[in-house]
Amino acid sequence: MRSIIDILDLSVEELDELIATACDIIDHPAKYAEACHGKKLATLFFEPSTRTRLSFEAAMYELGGNVIGFSSANSSSAAKGESVADTAKTISCYADIIAMRHPKEGAPRIAAQAATIPVINAGDGGHNHPTQTLADLLTIWREKGRFENLTVGLCGDLKFGRTVHSLITAMSRYAGVKFVLISPEELKVPSYVKEEALKKKGIPYVQTTSLEDAIGDLDILYMTRVQRERFFNEEDYLRLKDSYILDPKKLKRAKSDLVIMHPLPRVNEISVAVDDDPRACYFKQVLNGKYMRMALILKLLEEAKYEH
Repeated sequence: MRSIIDILDLSVEELDELIATACDIIDHPAKYAEACHGKKLATLFFEPSTRTRLSFEAAMYELGGNVIGFSSANSSSAAKGESVADTAKTISCYADIIAMRHPKEGAPRIAAQAATIPVINAGDGGHNHPTQTLADLLTIWREKGRFENLTVGLCGDLKFGRTVHSLITAMSRYAGVKFVLISPEELKVPSYVKEEALKKKGIPYVQTTSLEDAIGDLDILYMTRVQRERFFNEEDYLRLKDSYILDPKKLKRAKSDLVIMHPLPRVNEISVAVDDDPRACYFKQVLNGKYMRMALILKLLEEAKYEH
């Protein structure tokens, strides 16, 4: 049974196909209103999430399907010690597809091995968040019309940000892409990500601690929050936290067609004064996430039909 745990589970051709489906859903919503009639999505969220869970639920309802599930581990049998594999086998008896978020890295993969229905990883620890990456890719596609020959800046917490690692992995498959990695020394992209996604493929990248110096070269700016809990001491955090606040003044140096993205939630790393800038795409990104989740649910349910 096909599941999506990692963005690399989807080929470049399949990404193109999902983007084409999502664009068709945007243009012809009525055509898809009953596409999942009689189907059930189970949302198994072992840690809290507002946006991702509601996005999956909205996606399924807009396809005419139904949703069952839970939104925290203590409201599930996990509180009694049930294993992830047993939960997945049980839910396979009730639903047609699972969206699962779990604090432990690798848990959705274990669920996928045990389930008899498709499993979509909705985020596992610091590891993978493939449907956020699908939202990011559709946003880039709709704003730029291409993935090739773009300079992508990633700013903030590049060490622990799972969305950043997935996006680097996905975008590294396209020709002519360059990366600018903007972060404090303490929060640089892990060497394994650079090794696998960039160095092995000979993809050019630069690392810098200054957003101002880098912003003028970028086609895409992907902001993430610098999280207090990631620092060993308060002074380092206080010294760095405001160095990556995107405001209208910093944007004066940027290209007129820059695409500003953020996986949300934001704290203060993008000033609300930027929200009215035509380059701000982070709320479009949220909407694009729903359309890509619709496309992915359709694809996996369609494939599952032929496997039974």
